[in-house]
Amino acid sequence: MRERKVTYSTESAFSALADPTRRAVLDLLRQGSLPAGQIARAFPVSRPAVSKHLRLLRRARLVRERREGRQRFYQLNPGPLQAVDNWLSQYRSFWQSSLANLKAHVEAGESARRPADRDSAGRGKTREN
Repeated sequence: MRERKVTYSTESAFSALADPTRRAVLDLLRQGSLPAGQIARAFPVSRPAVSKHLRLLRRARLVRERREGRQRFYQLNPGPLQAVDNWLSQYRSFWQSSLANLKAHVEAGESARRPADRDSAGRGKTREN
């Protein structure tokens, strides 16, 4: 069996990204650094639940935490997302190639139809025509 080339940090990033609330937190942090309280107010779940999501994102290194007095500010860390994107690029090229092959197949099928099998409007003839 082939050795997997997914590192621990990439696996923890995928695990963190599996949750829709954590993905929404990352989307929110694209605006810039935000205090934990402001992040928590953006979600309909309890503040301790948001804190848990932030802790998991921090462990996956998807966010950075900075403390100022009693407040904690969170900022998006794009590094692990680049590793996820690198892994996904293999599949992106697979789908682009597969879709290009499908397009060529469909277009070849269209051009293979004989003009005699079409009526004047370009529709396929039926038995009643």
